[in-house]
Amino acid sequence: MVVVENKWKYKRLLKNIVFCALCILVAACCLFPFYWATVSSLRGSADLFSTEIFPSRITLENYKYVFSDVAFGYSFLNSAIVATLTSLLTLAVCLLAAYPLARYKFTGRKRILMIALSVTTLPHVAVLSGMFEMIRIFNIYNEKSALILAYMIITVPFTLWVMTNFMNSIPKDIEEAAIIDGASQYTVLTKIFLPVLGPAIVTTGLLAFIAAWNEFLFALTFTLTNQARTVPVSLALFSGASQHELPYGLIMAASVIVTLPLVLLVIIFQRRIISGLTTGSVKG
Repeated sequence: MVVVENKWKYKRLLKNIVFCALCILVAACCLFPFYWATVSSLRGSADLFSTEIFPSRITLENYKYVFSDVAFGYSFLNSAIVATLTSLLTLAVCLLAAYPLARYKFTGRKRILMIALSVTTLPHVAVLSGMFEMIRIFNIYNEKSALILAYMIITVPFTLWVMTNFMNSIPKDIEEAAIIDGASQYTVLTKIFLPVLGPAIVTTGLLAFIAAWNEFLFALTFTLTNQARTVPVSLALFSGASQHELPYGLIMAASVIVTLPLVLLVIIFQRRIISGLTTGSVKG
C-alpha cells in the first residue's frame, strides 16, 4: 500500500514538474521579444546588432530622442484619446444593447448575436472600402472621429457577445425582486446590473482599448498628417533624425514606450479580466 502511494506521489510530482516547465517555456517565448526590444532600445548604434543577452553598455539616448520627437508625442496622445473614447462608447452601446438581448425573447434575437459573432471573423481589409466611402460622405477624413467610428466596428460585436453572455449568467430572481419593489428598467440596469457586471466591463473595455491602441490598417488609411496619426502608424513611418543612420534603436525605444501602458493595465486588472472571460461562459 505504501509503495502504491509513493508511486502515485512520484507521478503527480512528475506531472507538476512537466506542467511548470511548459508554463516557463511558454512564458519565455512570450516575454523574450519584449525583453529583446527593451535591451535593443538601451543599446547604442555601435552595439545594436550585438547578440549579447545582457548588454554590456547601456544608453538612454534613444529614449531621449523619442521623448523629444513632437510627431511621436502627437501620435501617442491621439492613440490615448481615440482608444479611451472607443472603449467608453463601445461599453455604453453594448450595455444598452446587451440588456434586451439577454433578458427578452424576440424574433431574430439569436440571429443578431450570430451576426455579431460572425462580424468578428471578417478581416479589416474586407470593410476598408466601405468604411472609406462612409467617412468621405461624413467628411471626417483625417479626424479622430473617423478612427473612433472605424474602431467601434471592430470592438462592438465582440463586446456585445461577451456582455450578453455575462448578463445571461446573472440570476433573474434578483431582477424580478427589484421590479416587484417598484424599480424601473433603468434602475435595474444601473443599480443592479452595473455593479455585478464589473468584471465584464473591465474585460471588454480593456480589450476594446487594446484593439483600438494597436490597430494599424484603418489608422494608416484614414489619417494623413502627424497631428492625426496614431502610434502604430507613427512607428511604421519612424525614420529617426539625420544623425541616426540606423533608427532601429529608436523604433525599439518607441515600441517599449507604447507597450508599457498596455502591460500595466493588464497587470492591474488581471483578476477582473480572468473573471470576466470565464463567468459568462458558464451559461449562454
